[in-house]
Amino acid sequence: MIKNKKFEKAINCQEQNIPPIWFMRQAGRYHNHYQNLRKSYTFEDLCKNPELAMLTAMGPIEEFDFDVAILFSDILFPLESLGLDLKYIPGPTFNEKIQPRHIKNLKSTLEIANDLQFQSDALMLTRKELSKDKSLVGFVGGPWTLLSFGAGIKKEPFVNNVDKNKFFEEALYDVLIPILKESIKSQLNSGAEIVYVFDTNAVQLEKNYFTDKYLRKLKKELFIPFKKRVAYFTKHGAVNEIDDINNQFSLAGHVYNSPNDLTKRLANTRTGFLQGNFAPESLRKEHSDFLHDYSLFKKQMLSMTKKERAGWICSLNHGILPKTPEKNVKYFIEDIRSSFESL
Repeated sequence: MIKNKKFEKAINCQEQNIPPIWFMRQAGRYHNHYQNLRKSYTFEDLCKNPELAMLTAMGPIEEFDFDVAILFSDILFPLESLGLDLKYIPGPTFNEKIQPRHIKNLKSTLEIANDLQFQSDALMLTRKELSKDKSLVGFVGGPWTLLSFGAGIKKEPFVNNVDKNKFFEEALYDVLIPILKESIKSQLNSGAEIVYVFDTNAVQLEKNYFTDKYLRKLKKELFIPFKKRVAYFTKHGAVNEIDDINNQFSLAGHVYNSPNDLTKRLANTRTGFLQGNFAPESLRKEHSDFLHDYSLFKKQMLSMTKKERAGWICSLNHGILPKTPEKNVKYFIEDIRSSFESL
């Protein structure tokens, strides 16, 4: 059951005046609440201690009144199930790159679930703490994004000939996707209403491989088994060329990353939601400069009819950046709601 009614209408692509609002990384470094917790705890503590993860996730809900809370964790923890030693100093580092021996013996679904039990526990605690009118979502990393981190190629602009790399394909399709499938299942069973697949690094993949093989594998193994309960995010521009991606891939929705043509894309969305699309860089600006960018964004969205805006989740095209003024976040949320209320 979807708890937040605005979020429910967006998922069902129904008309409404005020859109639901939540931001990727809304519990993070820009927020004083998070910074205070980090004075006493490491990032791993906040992720792996379910009560601390709940407190971290609740911070922006209580202060900014977002419509949706998200599991506080990290996309890379499933790689620990392969035996990789993951540390944050402060960014993620591994003691070694993923090797064939790491993927040789895939753990059982029970072992994988046990490895990630802290996420399930955090979701259950967060759901208990949330008011009944707030929604809760989970997330996993996309299989290519996990592989690119684990293989030490996250900074490569492009990776070609993946179909000729037997090790990469085995890691993607025989190992990482089954792990992520179990993770999605566990999160949904623990209170997540939908689960986002954050696949930022899939932008590295050659276009035809991404659309003709990779996305089709995701559809078959992750999207259809959890029909309309998974959302997808990637920076890969090829996604924006797919007509009605939510319907074609059985998605609850997707995050729109392109800085242009949000209104056109949204007006053509017929199923599920489209999430976006204010620029995180604009949100981080000094307040008067932020207001200039924000006024243009709001004017653009107000120019759409209610029917054209159906399915919109008002958000950023990526996550909140460090040093973003909390004043801007609060203003954005309050002004969107007041501006759209009377339409």
